[in-house]
Amino acid sequence: MGMKLSQFDFNLPPELLAEYPAPNRDESRLMVLDRANQTIEHKQFKDLINYFDEEDVLVLNNTKVFPARLFGNKEKTGARIEVFLLRELNKETKLWDVLVDPARKIRIGNKLYFGEDESLVAEVIDNTTSRGRTLRFLYDGTYEEFRKKLQELGQTPLPKYIKREVEPEDAERYQTIFAKHEGAVAAPTSGLHFSKHLLKRLEIKGINFAELTLHVGLGTFSSVEVEDLSKHKMDSEEIIVPANAVDIVNTAIKNKKRICAVGTTVMRALESSVSSEGTLNSYQGWTNKFIFPPYEFSIANCMVTNFHTPKSTLLMMVSAFAGYDFVKEAYAQAVKEKYRFYTYGDAMLII
Repeated sequence: MGMKLSQFDFNLPPELLAEYPAPNRDESRLMVLDRANQTIEHKQFKDLINYFDEEDVLVLNNTKVFPARLFGNKEKTGARIEVFLLRELNKETKLWDVLVDPARKIRIGNKLYFGEDESLVAEVIDNTTSRGRTLRFLYDGTYEEFRKKLQELGQTPLPKYIKREVEPEDAERYQTIFAKHEGAVAAPTSGLHFSKHLLKRLEIKGINFAELTLHVGLGTFSSVEVEDLSKHKMDSEEIIVPANAVDIVNTAIKNKKRICAVGTTVMRALESSVSSEGTLNSYQGWTNKFIFPPYEFSIANCMVTNFHTPKSTLLMMVSAFAGYDFVKEAYAQAVKEKYRFYTYGDAMLII
C-alpha cells in the first residue's frame, strides 16, 4: 500500500491561518526549498527573480474568480440562505450546480429570492448531494443582464476559514493581476503574490510567461475521507492549455530551461496535458487528476505554492514534487517561524 492520509497530518496553530493578505502582494514571505542541496532559505516573495534566468518560463493560471457567494431568502419563512454557485450547467435554462447552507432547510420546489428588491428568483429543482442542489434561476432579461445581476448580487467567495466579513479590498486582492477568463470559485492562490512591478522586472530579465486556464472548483479543497489515497476521487475542473503556451513550454523543455508551475492548479493542468514524448499538448476539457507521492513529473522542474492545510490534496502534491521528508521538515520550520498559511498566506518556491 502507498501513502496514507494520516501521514499528511500535522499540528497547525489556528493563528497561522492568514485572515488578511500581506500589505503588498510581493512582500509576503518566501521559503525557498532547493531539492538538489536539501537546503531551506527564508526570503521575501520579490526575491523570486533571483532564481530565474533569461528564457526560463513561469506558467501562470489566468482564471478569474467570479463573485460566487449569494445570500437569499426562502419563500414564506424568509430564512436567510447562503448559495454558493459552483458550476453553470445550462446557459439557456439558467441551470446551476450550487451549495446551499443551511442545507437542511431547502427542499425541491422551494423558491429563493435575492436582492433587496427580490428581482432575482431561483427554484430548487434537484438534490444532487447532501449539501449540493441544482437551481434554476427565473429571470426575464437577456443572458448578459442575468450575468450582470449575479455580479451585482454576488460576494467575493473567500474561503470559509476566513471568519471576518468580506471587505471591499477583497474583490481586488482575491484575484491575480493576470486574471482574464472568469470561471473559478476560488483563486489560484500562489498567483496572488505577483505584483505588476515584479512581473515587469521578470519580463525585463528575459523570463517568459506561458498562460493556461484551470477554473478552480471547490473540489481542490474537498477533504480526503479515505486513509488509502489511491481510493480518493478528485472533482473535475475545467482546463484550457492553449497552443501559444504549449510552444513556450516545449521550447523551454528543448533548451533545458527552468519551467516553473505557479501553483498546484498549474501543475495539475500541465500534468493532465502531457504527450507520450513528455512534452506539453494543447488541451481543452476536464481533469480530475490527483497527484500524490510517489509521482514522476513530466513538465515543470520548479514550483511556486502557498502553505497548505493538514491532510489536503495540495499538501500531497507538493510532497510528491519536493519529497515527503523534505516537505515535512519545511512545514515544521514554517510553523516554528510563524509563516502564514492558506489562501492569504506566504509562499514557497521549490527548485
